[in-house]
Amino acid sequence: YEISVVMVELYDKIISTYTKKGMQVTAVILNSYNEDTPELRFDEIGLIEDLFSTTSYSRRPKYYNFNTSTEEGFDTTAAIASFLAERYNGEEEDYGRVSNWIIGNEINNPDIWNYMGEDSFSTYMHEYERTFRVFYAAMKSKAANCRLYYSLDFDWVYTPEAGDDEKYSGKDVVDAFNRDIKATGDISWNLAYHPYPMEMNEPGFWKDAETKKITGYETSPVINFCNLNVLTNYMTKKKLLDGNGHVRSIILSEEGFSSVSPSEGTCTDVQAAAFAYAYYIADSNPYIDAFIYNRQVDSPEEMKNSQYFGLWTCDAKGKAKDKKMIWDVFKHIDDKKTSLQYTDFAKSIIGIDKWSDVIVNFKLKDQE
Repeated sequence: YEISVVMVELYDKIISTYTKKGMQVTAVILNSYNEDTPELRFDEIGLIEDLFSTTSYSRRPKYYNFNTSTEEGFDTTAAIASFLAERYNGEEEDYGRVSNWIIGNEINNPDIWNYMGEDSFSTYMHEYERTFRVFYAAMKSKAANCRLYYSLDFDWVYTPEAGDDEKYSGKDVVDAFNRDIKATGDISWNLAYHPYPMEMNEPGFWKDAETKKITGYETSPVINFCNLNVLTNYMTKKKLLDGNGHVRSIILSEEGFSSVSPSEGTCTDVQAAAFAYAYYIADSNPYIDAFIYNRQVDSPEEMKNSQYFGLWTCDAKGKAKDKKMIWDVFKHIDDKKTSLQYTDFAKSIIGIDKWSDVIVNFKLKDQE
């Protein structure tokens, strides 16, 4: 197998830099379209070309499910997994360590993020379960302590509306994946979740509670920061526990809040308030292991959709320009001595007197 030296050296530099700073690294493995590796996709080239010619750019598949149904696809996928896990298992200081691997992106939305073609839900989940197991076996053999995850977006019990992409309910994916895994031998899978606001360019997620799509029940159409406990409560069900009877690791691997919105215009204060509120919610939930914010610097591509998630603004070339209000909040929020000082402004924006009034088990309650 041929591995790109240029790309690997870039990953070495990035991952080792983070590792040397004591940071835990989470990496997402994505299968982009590459005409040189058709064995990694389920589609024939002709089908892909037809898909590209008849589908608008925004609705084309961005990534593909790894094809492990053929011997060549199986072996190539296993080789990729084995190489990555061995190189970034932490034994070589100049390479660094990846602690968490996420296999694919938002797999409940396969038309965009994990394309496999036109198949039934059961077939799709069976194929993904096999892919995940291939990664798991190969990676655990080279890095026994790494953890593997799959990711979901916030559509928990999804009801399609006219014009929507075809996608699956996150709840159905969790149940089907768990069922398929246990049928072929349980392994230590984990969940990565993306609890964005319902409108990704509107940072005030607490207003989502006013919709009929946010409830306190496991049938809630959407789960985001408004009702994050619904997700973690569901994951404590006996059927979903790991082989040792423990709740599986849950990380929030992608969430962000825009500093520009259609309803409020430039709103760096609301962005910062949303981050503070979301962080406290996650930090107060005993089942959430990580809060990974998207992103450090605004992305020109995302800005086209009015999504200004960065801690920094950017120039025309995408380089960091100016710090936003959220930068200071991000820096100080996990310092118990100064956290409340840097988030006090947010309470009036959200409409609360105390964080403990809206957050169960708020860790800094005694300091309010």
